[in-house]
Amino acid sequence: MKVKSIEETKYKDDAESISSYYRELPLVIDRLVESWNTDHWADHGEPVPMPSHESVVRIIHRARNILFPGYFIQTRLDPVNMGYYLGQETTALFEELSKQIILSIQHHCFRFKRPCSQCIQRGHETGIAFVQALPGLRSLLASDVQATLEGDPAARSYDEVIFSYPGIFAITVYRLAHTLWSLYVPLLPRIMTEYAHGQTGIDIHPGARIGESLCIDHGTGVVVGETTEIGNRVRLYQGVTLGALSLPGDAGSRFKDRKRHPTIEDDVIIYSNTTVLGGDTVIGARSIIGGNVWVTESVPPDTKVLHKRPELVYIGNGKKSAAM
Repeated sequence: MKVKSIEETKYKDDAESISSYYRELPLVIDRLVESWNTDHWADHGEPVPMPSHESVVRIIHRARNILFPGYFIQTRLDPVNMGYYLGQETTALFEELSKQIILSIQHHCFRFKRPCSQCIQRGHETGIAFVQALPGLRSLLASDVQATLEGDPAARSYDEVIFSYPGIFAITVYRLAHTLWSLYVPLLPRIMTEYAHGQTGIDIHPGARIGESLCIDHGTGVVVGETTEIGNRVRLYQGVTLGALSLPGDAGSRFKDRKRHPTIEDDVIIYSNTTVLGGDTVIGARSIIGGNVWVTESVPPDTKVLHKRPELVYIGNGKKSAAM
């Protein structure tokens, strides 16, 4: 009779112990199914799938390839093959975007219990409207790149700005998302701008209205709220918040369609870590708002808003002295 080795016995004991854990899984699954049936906010049991986050990210990068041809691919482009390349990319963009628009419309109808009619046709109509807007977006982004190059002495070339500046990436994604927002596409615009937010630390709501030649220098921590209006040739530095005043707990329903964020007129500069709040707040044209300033009321055109010079205390060699 064969005697089991110590290793065989140990293996059998380990297997039985591990199996006991697997027997716990059906109980957990039953509880998850029960919560899925009762927690309606997490109920996505739809007849069609949700829009794909991965597809939306691909759409962003494909659109960038079209708006900045040659920058983010290894394929050599010249006048001979440019039309072929743009034709391929634009067709692929239209097809994938149309599919995601259809899914977002169908999900929106399901979520809010609305009749969903002609979703496929609406998706393709919106997709072609987006593609038709690309030449105009390319002109707008050219002005943003130019403004960044002119506004930042550290920038050495257009290539450097387009390749590496987080501000340009965030603005590019915002302009794509704002186009879809203006076409009343649900969900996708927010997926786009929140992706850019995660990549750059720059949070621009797709509903904001922004003119040409925007420069976001450095950019980390910039926040631009949904109803913000920004004119032409505006420059924002890191940490700037264009936000809403303190709102009550039920603000989501009461203030949804009201202007809550400030208006920034043409040729304004807002320096780092400054906060401008309120839907009635207007920063007049050609004004300069200094760093670390808190603004909750309108500023006339051609005005500088600065803190008084703070008193600094220098500590060294066991002595304290006030700054002269």
